[in-house]
Amino acid sequence: MDNNTKHIAPFVELGKLLKTNAIEDIVFKAYSQNHWFTPEFVTHALRAIADEYLKEEKLQAWVSRYPLQSAHPDFISKKIGVVMAGNIPAVGFHDLLSVLVSGHDLMAKLSTDDRLLMMFLIEKLIEIEPSLAQRITLAERLNAADAYIATGSDNTARYFEYYFSKKPHLIRRNRTSVGILTGEESGDELAALGRDVFQYFGLGCRNVSKVLVPTGYDFSKFYEAIESQSDVFRNHHKYFNNYEYNKSVYLVNGEPHLDNGFLILRQTDSLVSPISVLFFDYYETADELTSKLEAHSEKIQCIVSKSGFYPGSLPLGDAQQPSLFDYADGVDTMAFLSSL
Repeated sequence: MDNNTKHIAPFVELGKLLKTNAIEDIVFKAYSQNHWFTPEFVTHALRAIADEYLKEEKLQAWVSRYPLQSAHPDFISKKIGVVMAGNIPAVGFHDLLSVLVSGHDLMAKLSTDDRLLMMFLIEKLIEIEPSLAQRITLAERLNAADAYIATGSDNTARYFEYYFSKKPHLIRRNRTSVGILTGEESGDELAALGRDVFQYFGLGCRNVSKVLVPTGYDFSKFYEAIESQSDVFRNHHKYFNNYEYNKSVYLVNGEPHLDNGFLILRQTDSLVSPISVLFFDYYETADELTSKLEAHSEKIQCIVSKSGFYPGSLPLGDAQQPSLFDYADGVDTMAFLSSL
């Protein structure tokens, strides 16, 4: 067995496990600990990890792109301190996978919001490959690490930059995603955009928080396409509390907006919308569209549009299906780890 195959083998087995009913208990435990993590969303996240990250052929193709130092006889593994986010289920898994597959050791500071799911994945990995227990440490303080990966808000990122400045580090900040509509979308395509907006209640950096639409666009077809989701979001108390709060603010301030009873649409230049609100803005020409996107390029994680209408965009509905090569903030985690 070559070095790459040895490193990925436990993850391939984990992927198989995540496709079975072995996840049923943790799905409901995660929800009881964090009501943003509904059973449907947790199941989707774990199955997406299995399908997009843990298939053997995908792992082999990914790892083969990097000159992993662990293949060298004189390789000495580094301790990589990882501050994991917890905004959506198992969001820290890609970093865990990257560190361990690169041959380094993981020192993880888990998010309180996502601790149960990440603990479950770590425990299952160690059951599959007991030697990994020596390479995974959970810690509240990461002073002993040789290098750092941290994900947080723009404010915490400044703290990370200062705190980790003396050692190699990769710091990620707030990002969000954008949808583009042409007016030619079918009902199914608009429903797919709805998934990009609503998956994980819009809490992820790959969730669409703003759409750009042709001048004069009629949103009634979009509202019709997402109406089937109304009961889910009206009956989720955390989400609906946000909806009622934002609606009240807009009404009191006299701010123009559209409303279907569970999603508010508001025109603005801003990019990042609050929970239960989708921002939008108009464009008239392709050049104007490009200009609006380029103005926010450092804050955009991904773009979705109909059949690749915008160059480099994903199909509508695919925002929350990242591949192994889709790195947060567009910064190549594996290249960073391979350089240490």
